[in-house]
Amino acid sequence: MNRTDAVPFCGLPPLPGEAGWNTSPLLAGVLLAGLLIGWRLAADRRPLLAGWAVLAAALVSPLCSLAVALFSVRVGQHLLIMLVAAPLLAAAFRTRLAGPGALALSAALLAVALWFWHLPAPYALTFTSDIAWWAMHATLLGAAALFWAGVTRAPRADAALLSGLATAAQMGALGAFLTFAPRPLFAPHALTTLPWGLTPLEDQQLGGLLMWVPGGIAFAALALLALARALRAAPEQMEA
Repeated sequence: MNRTDAVPFCGLPPLPGEAGWNTSPLLAGVLLAGLLIGWRLAADRRPLLAGWAVLAAALVSPLCSLAVALFSVRVGQHLLIMLVAAPLLAAAFRTRLAGPGALALSAALLAVALWFWHLPAPYALTFTSDIAWWAMHATLLGAAALFWAGVTRAPRADAALLSGLATAAQMGALGAFLTFAPRPLFAPHALTTLPWGLTPLEDQQLGGLLMWVPGGIAFAALALLALARALRAAPEQMEA
C-alpha cells in the first residue's frame, strides 16, 4: 500500500483500551518460515527460540498496534528488537566477522539503519507502505544481529569495546536530538497521541529519552559484557 489513505500494517491507531494483536497471516507465515529455517541452521537452538519469541512478541502483540499511535512505543518496540531479540539470534549462529574492519562496518550499518528509519520522511513512509514497514524491521533486526555477532565474537576485545561504545554514543545522540527537538517531527502521530494523554512533542521526547538513556546504557553494558568474555577467553586461548 502506498496511498496517503492506506491503513498501516499494524492497523489504525487505537484509542485507550482498543489495542489489539496483529493477526496478519502474512506476518505469522514469515515468522514461522524464519523459525523453521533458523531451526535447521542454528548452532544453538535455545537462544534461537528465545530470540524468535521476543521478535514475535514485538511484532504480533499489542505493541504493534500501540506503535501506530505512539512514537515512544515504536521506539520501545525497536529497542526490544535490537537489544533483546538480535543478540539472542546472533548467539544462535556461529557467524564470525573477519576482523576489526568488518566489525566497524557492521556498526556503521546499524547506525545507518537506526538513523534512516527515525528520520521523519522514511518513518512516515512505514505508515503508508507495507514494503517500507517490512524493510524497516528487517534492516534493524539484520543490522543489529550482525553487529552483536561481531561484538560478542570479535577476535580483539578493544575493537569490540570501541564498536559497542561508539554505537551507544550514536544512539544516545539520536535520542538526545529527538528529546530536545523544539517541535514534533513525525506527522503520523500529529493526531494520535492526545487520547493517550500526551502531546505529539511529549510523545517524541519520551521516545527520545528511551533511546538516549536505557538504549544507550544497554548497548554500552552489552559491549562491556562482550569485553569481559573476551578477556576471560584470552588466557584459555594462550594456554591452548
